[in-house]
Amino acid sequence: MKRIHVAAAVIRGTDGRILIARRADSQHQGGLWEFPGGKVEEGESVEAALARELREELGIEVTRSRALIKVSHDYPDKQVLLDVREVEAFAGEPHGAEGQPLAWVSPRDLPQYEFPEANKPIVAAARLPDQYLITPEGLDVPEMLKGIQRAVAGGIRLIQLRAPDMYDPKYRDVAVDAVGLCAGKAQLMLKGPLEWLGDFPAAGWHLTAAQLRKYAAKGRPFPKDRWLAASCHSAEELALAEQMGVDFVTLSPVQLTQTHPEASPLGWDEAQRLIAGFGKPVFLLGGIGPDERERAWKAGAQGVAGIRAFWPEA
Repeated sequence: MKRIHVAAAVIRGTDGRILIARRADSQHQGGLWEFPGGKVEEGESVEAALARELREELGIEVTRSRALIKVSHDYPDKQVLLDVREVEAFAGEPHGAEGQPLAWVSPRDLPQYEFPEANKPIVAAARLPDQYLITPEGLDVPEMLKGIQRAVAGGIRLIQLRAPDMYDPKYRDVAVDAVGLCAGKAQLMLKGPLEWLGDFPAAGWHLTAAQLRKYAAKGRPFPKDRWLAASCHSAEELALAEQMGVDFVTLSPVQLTQTHPEASPLGWDEAQRLIAGFGKPVFLLGGIGPDERERAWKAGAQGVAGIRAFWPEA
């Protein structure tokens, strides 16, 4: 069965809302919502196909876009490769030129709409930012909380509370305060034993590679309405993350790092190869700063993650 190559768009309005369209009942996966786009013709680039489809479907002209995510999915009756671009600027007023209903939806409300299975990783990618801040170790509690406050005020929207040098009760106390600082402004990801999950319902969970190996076969430990992430360093760990049903991963180390000088770096080419076989949002980590965001996008990543290079100084 030949894989159908589709160009799709996450179109973001100036207010941050995202445009989705409802598939006609007569279509494959009819009646469900989707990200606009269509088939890439023989010899056509993804950008050209997307520009043509959005002109025909919505009556708009794309003026700026970038790669967001690629998703391969096998339905019982067809195989698709969705090549998704984020449309950052366009001319014209979108309308359902083929009679399809449209909706502008805030990213956090996207999960309330029913999408085809192949679109689910795109929903995650559309909701996630392009930077993931990981807290540095060795800070005292007031420093850590002030830094999180500065990061949130500076527009960081995804934060992992990593404090391997803290003993459990202290980490839990800091987590309570960090949840409060992030509420309504940023998504906080916690690390720790899965027995703690019920105590922090507002937080997502970031699994270590060891937890992934231990729990992957049991599947997702909580419902889809909470973020689940994992640390991955190899194709084997990415396969375990897929099995567990995580929403996104960090892939590391891309380059040599101060934090883990003993770890052998993947390099950009290998990172790109691993991302191509995964199909969910990936943040590249390890010897990378915010300036490498565009390079990460070109490699197929959601964005970049980091510790010291991302931490806001006082």
